[in-house]
Amino acid sequence: MDSSTCISLIGAPTDIGASVRGASMGPEAMRVAGLQAALEQRGLRVLDQGNLAGPANPDLPAQGGYRHLAQVIAWNQRVHEAVLAELRQDRLPLLLGGDHCLAIGSISAVALHCRERGRRLRVLWLDAHADFNTRELTPSGNMHGMPVACLCGLGPPGLTRLGGGDAPALQPGQLRQLGIRSVDPGEKRLVHEQGLEVYDMRYIDEHGMRHAMEQALLGVDADTHLHLSLDLDFLDPEIAPGVGTPVRGGPNYREAQLCMEMIADSGRLASLDLMELNPALDLRNRSARLAVDLIESLFGKSTLMRPRARAEAGGN
Repeated sequence: MDSSTCISLIGAPTDIGASVRGASMGPEAMRVAGLQAALEQRGLRVLDQGNLAGPANPDLPAQGGYRHLAQVIAWNQRVHEAVLAELRQDRLPLLLGGDHCLAIGSISAVALHCRERGRRLRVLWLDAHADFNTRELTPSGNMHGMPVACLCGLGPPGLTRLGGGDAPALQPGQLRQLGIRSVDPGEKRLVHEQGLEVYDMRYIDEHGMRHAMEQALLGVDADTHLHLSLDLDFLDPEIAPGVGTPVRGGPNYREAQLCMEMIADSGRLASLDLMELNPALDLRNRSARLAVDLIESLFGKSTLMRPRARAEAGGN
């Protein structure tokens, strides 16, 4: 990432795809937690584009296997257009959610941009959930459990073809999932069938976060656009309680910081989703403040106490 890059904040205040209401307040909670000032203090240029507008949450049951499909499509179209516009201005879009179904619009825009520029794409999906459900598999119809499947072409055309053309936005080989620890049985079979590369919590427990991140970043080079889609329920709920679908046993503070610092060290981060912050379930905006802390680390804050060359060489 070039030091002159401008970061564009895009708020998407909706919980249209979520199982629990409240993520619609996430963008403002991030602003209250001082996100823009924290980034500017690191010498970065930040442009707050405000919040996107979209349909209200009707809070209806699923129809045909999907809850709120028309509204989810409308929100993702708006996100897609907003993210693509920032990328075409050579700005780094930081999408503030909102629930994780909005990553369909964000990542489909990133994928289209990469095709236009002839660049490779790597997506890091940090989440407690695989989000690879389909309407045939979902136990709830909540669309925040389906974005990865939709991006890989498994879903309704209004979401699988957001970027135009006949091909899905992503191929499974472009994705790396980390921190996964809650997957529905049918979803698990589909993840294996599609060949997704998943570093779940057992893998991280056995091999360590450093090794998992090294594997997830393997092959990322100067021609790679790196996109991070960070669901705050990736983190252990002991440190990030403000999420709608908490799952015990997630990464702790230092493991999360290591993830962010290794992404920063790659120098390839070019777009970012920060999703599923639910202030209604938080404790005095604690999760939002932690999210700001992690985002700072993505953009250069580090506890590194050794010369960079030695760190990269593995020295002590």
